[in-house]
Amino acid sequence: MDFGIVLQTDPPARDVVRLMKDAEDCGFRYGWTFDSCVLWQEPFVIYSAILAATSSLVVGPMVTSPGTRDWSVMASTFATLNDMYGNRTVCGIGRGDSAHRVVGKPPSTLATVRDCMRVVKDLAEGRPATMNDKTVQIPWIRNGRLEMWMAGYGPKALQTVGEHADGFILQCADPAIARWTIGAVRDAARAAGRDPGGITICVAAPAYVGEDLPHQREQLRWFGGMVGNHVADLVARYGSSGAVPRELTDYIREREGYDYSHHGKAGNPSTEFVPDEIVDRFCLLGPPASHAERLQELAELGVDQFSLYLMHDDREATLASYGTQIIPKLTA
Repeated sequence: MDFGIVLQTDPPARDVVRLMKDAEDCGFRYGWTFDSCVLWQEPFVIYSAILAATSSLVVGPMVTSPGTRDWSVMASTFATLNDMYGNRTVCGIGRGDSAHRVVGKPPSTLATVRDCMRVVKDLAEGRPATMNDKTVQIPWIRNGRLEMWMAGYGPKALQTVGEHADGFILQCADPAIARWTIGAVRDAARAAGRDPGGITICVAAPAYVGEDLPHQREQLRWFGGMVGNHVADLVARYGSSGAVPRELTDYIREREGYDYSHHGKAGNPSTEFVPDEIVDRFCLLGPPASHAERLQELAELGVDQFSLYLMHDDREATLASYGTQIIPKLTA
């Protein structure tokens, strides 16, 4: 199993760079950031500094969207970073949540996500692509490589992942939900004539190593609220039962809205509806042995990478614990 960390690009950017370098030193192979440029600093500028400060870390957004960046600019940005630092980027992409909603835009359609993945990948790898009925090709790219990993929860999104993406990002560490979503992605890939084993499976969730479970739950409750934004969209589309497992939908019954000014932050007042059970299921808490046990269960389900959201009040200690006590057990 590979490991990654996910950070918000809060200022100062030097702290983001420092934590990414520390993560590489601890054995993490991927460094991800949020991509919501109104709420945080511009990640692609910071990626250049991260890549310069590290030797092999792969960096990218978790996740960008088709609706906030021109696709040709997105492709050229990835390709430029790859040319400078040796194909060390990955593109996580989804329909768009905070980046869209804070500027008054709805999430993109799945068809738009699909088309964006194809165009950006082709352009970033030096192949021609069609944009606005015009064939476009970036002439200076040589031996470029960019994998497109798509995030999603619902049946149609999982189908799109299986049919078109290089990787699948599940933002939730619940084994029951992982089993269902991974199965749906692999079934879609198989039906499309693709190799299901060729799709990288990444689970991303907050992790907090320690003994004080009540405190950890309060620090990580924000994640249930973030996931709840996507679940609310699913319930509006599919209803509260049937197409989407109740393990994912039941907990948002008391949800009454969401304030993006607190997005992804400990103490988010919009997440009081999230019960302790959801925090325990969706996140990794407790001593190192508890983390290793859950990660082993996820690995047996086919998870290739675990990326931990490092947004709480004891980031360095959790990072160090993963480096010394958890990553070695899962990569032996």
